[in-house]
Amino acid sequence: MADPKGFLNHGREVARTRPVDERVKDWNEVYVPGALLPIIGKQASRCMDCGIPFCHNGCPLGNLIPEWNDYAYRQDWAAASERLHATNNFPEFTGRLCPAPCESACVLGINQQPVTIKNVEVSIIDQAWETGEVAPRIPERLSGKTVAVIGSGPAGLAAAQQLTRAGHTVAVYERADRVGGLLRYGIPEFKMEKR
Repeated sequence: MADPKGFLNHGREVARTRPVDERVKDWNEVYVPGALLPIIGKQASRCMDCGIPFCHNGCPLGNLIPEWNDYAYRQDWAAASERLHATNNFPEFTGRLCPAPCESACVLGINQQPVTIKNVEVSIIDQAWETGEVAPRIPERLSGKTVAVIGSGPAGLAAAQQLTRAGHTVAVYERADRVGGLLRYGIPEFKMEKR
């Protein structure tokens, strides 16, 4: 458990957004770059590591939220990234796009504001990219089988990633001119920058 009294000592604090007059001039992310990192330790410490973490049930991916909150609190970004990637192929997408049903399932939300799980997730993956923790996992052996994946949206890319890790050669087919599916053509830039 991160901090047994974290939820008592710290209130909910969310990422600051850029001023509206600045945001209307571009399509960049709404949040101030770098604004999350200074508050994430306190926010992760609010996780109570409940006996039954309902946030697991609230998360469609079953993310190991209390575990990576603990690592984020301790600023062990490599371990936090490893726990986050254990259940999530692309936290860089979900951390920005998911409506965070895990937060509404947070036990702390019964009588206080819930943990800012989504902000912690974004911070972990941003740190992982910045420090080079995100790297391909090359399979130890190849199966000799080739699998075709139709569509390069998030589901197709996640399937391709898992099949590759299992040792299969994967060919991804996409009808559009670029990969990404809904992520590229259906999500506005201010929700998820295409970089």
